[in-house]
Amino acid sequence: MRSDTTFRLAITGMTCASCAGRVEKALRKVEGVREAEVNLATETAQVTASASVPAARLIAAVEHAGYHARLQDDEPAQADAQPGQVSMTRETRHLLLAALLSLPLIAPMLLLPAGVHWMLPGWVQWLLATPVQFWLGARFYRAGFSALRARSGNMDQLVALGTSAAYGLSMFNLLAAAGMRGEMPLYFESSAVVITLILLGKWLEARAKRQATGAIRALQALRPATARVVRGAQEVDVPIARVAINDEVVVRPGERIPVDGQVLEGRSHSDESLLSGESLPVPKAPGDRVTGGAVNGEGWLRIRTTAVGAESVLAHIVRLVEDAQAKKAPIQRIVDKVSAVFVPVVLGIAVLTLLGWGIAGGDWARALLNAVAVLVIACPCALGLATPAAVMAGTGVAARAGILVKDVEALETTRQLRTIAFDKTGTLTEGRPTLIGLHAIDGDDAGLLAAAAGLQAGSEHPLAKAVMAAARERHASAAAVTDITAVAGRGIEGVQHRRRLVLGHARWMQELGIDLSPARSLADAAANAGLTQSWLAVQADAGWHLLGLLAFGDAPREQSTQAIAALRAMQVHPLMLSGDNRAAAQAIAAQVGLMPDEVRAELLPADKVRIIRELSAQGPVSMVGDGLNDAPALAAATVGFAMGSGTDVAMHAAGITLMRPDPRLVADAIDISRRTVRKIHQNLFWAFIYNIVGIPLAASGALDPVWAGAAMAASSVSVVTNALLLRRWAPQARD
Repeated sequence: MRSDTTFRLAITGMTCASCAGRVEKALRKVEGVREAEVNLATETAQVTASASVPAARLIAAVEHAGYHARLQDDEPAQADAQPGQVSMTRETRHLLLAALLSLPLIAPMLLLPAGVHWMLPGWVQWLLATPVQFWLGARFYRAGFSALRARSGNMDQLVALGTSAAYGLSMFNLLAAAGMRGEMPLYFESSAVVITLILLGKWLEARAKRQATGAIRALQALRPATARVVRGAQEVDVPIARVAINDEVVVRPGERIPVDGQVLEGRSHSDESLLSGESLPVPKAPGDRVTGGAVNGEGWLRIRTTAVGAESVLAHIVRLVEDAQAKKAPIQRIVDKVSAVFVPVVLGIAVLTLLGWGIAGGDWARALLNAVAVLVIACPCALGLATPAAVMAGTGVAARAGILVKDVEALETTRQLRTIAFDKTGTLTEGRPTLIGLHAIDGDDAGLLAAAAGLQAGSEHPLAKAVMAAARERHASAAAVTDITAVAGRGIEGVQHRRRLVLGHARWMQELGIDLSPARSLADAAANAGLTQSWLAVQADAGWHLLGLLAFGDAPREQSTQAIAALRAMQVHPLMLSGDNRAAAQAIAAQVGLMPDEVRAELLPADKVRIIRELSAQGPVSMVGDGLNDAPALAAATVGFAMGSGTDVAMHAAGITLMRPDPRLVADAIDISRRTVRKIHQNLFWAFIYNIVGIPLAASGALDPVWAGAAMAASSVSVVTNALLLRRWAPQARD
């Protein structure tokens, strides 16, 4: 069996889509690497490789390609923001210095409309432009040379070539003028201002990218550094890394809960808004679960730790968001193919511009400036940022609303959904059924309840919890039942006094040949009342014998009606797929706004998978569920939605996890998917239009190198800024 490992690398030194493509290519060449995806916006690489591949080999491959890499897990998550802050400080300092040195060079151009004719001496222009070109602009030479050494092209080569040409022509004219004691045109302002504008674009771009990744940093900031752990009779503050499972932790009012756990003592409310999008505080009492990162309200709590570190809910959320942001959207692969040939094509256009203007007009200085303008405006940065910037913003704002996207493909595909199939119990209903009716064939209701409780002890199924709750209320002791086995989609079975007990729905009873007629009238009455039924039977020497009937009621969620209405308004067709009896399913459907022909009942897990596949043949379809039985259908759907209150298996099989049990989040997920993909298309349009319009203008001589630099910087900033508009999105599923 093949064992693979996933590495997350932080990459530095990338400046455009071509750089990302080169790093990706270098990583894929490493023997044992199965897949590698590089994200320019997050500056990360996600690599899947065989377990025998060491991280050092991947880092060496990146270094050989001319960039720097480190394992992202080498530093604690809380510190991730620090390198970015240091980088922003350096970028700010370099930008200010470049602006101070370039302003005197461009001042004559700015003063000319006011009628002021003034020009700095040539040697002063040289003194001001040289540090900008070779100190503050050194990054372009380094990165460009690294790409050249790797036999590739990137944005830095275009900038370095363009500004060097303008600087070199100015130096030549300056020296020639000194020899002839005359005046020659100088273009130091073009080289210096272009570099300054590009630095400005990089600074704005870095600032915008930090805003786009704000969701990750906000989640990481929820992790307290210490926890107050009970040690004997004392409470001791210990680093969070030293807290172990089953440790008892004390949380005072107003403090952030440090671990996932179960309340042992105390009552309070928990603010989980940053984790699940739940706007109202959630009441907590003994027996309730709490999530690390939530804020404790007015009460004192004593908690038993159930999960720490990478196994906590918060770590799971951060990991999902990071993975989604690091992955590439399918549309990005088209952009990568364009970027791979972009730089060579631009270099060819620049050479043709130089030769065309030089040969046709004989003005080689003008020809060189026009070629410089072509090189400067044709930066592929915007192409590389168009998709990941929108994905970062979209997945970040979705996470804050309680919608966790597993991968970018799910985000991009969700917008296409035309059919949404809901499970009933725990999805459209509260998932907290209560035992309404109990009828034993022999009249021993207490014995019937005891046998059912014995079968259901330890089960997490909602009906099992209802049986156990009823047994506690009626002080009924669970019967001793052994060899308990859950039968998927049918019920549960076990052994009592060497007799086989089965508890499940009518369809299973009929498959086993059990006569249900003794309680048929009661079953019909329960079905007409919309109650879910479970039958209990025993296999004796004479064959199967029906023991009785249990009837359960489960109220629909108050948000379900709004969810169905919202989907209809979005031209999405809702369905219900339920394993429950038809009458109970139809009763719930009528309450939430579903039509009778939109209900499929009495289904096994395999039936749900079959229906999902049939619907998929007509177009993209989604399944929304929360239980173990829903996992196969979630995996079969185009996009699966798992309720965060459900099982881990369901969440693992789904493409999107809803962090709170609110079906309205399904419509919100479709909405943010549509908006994100719309932003991607807008960004790609702007990225291409800059080059489609700008390159011909530059080649025709209608665009000065300074304005070309401004346009190039504006292109990158515009796509990131456009993506950040997604942060204004507000979900409809708000209390």
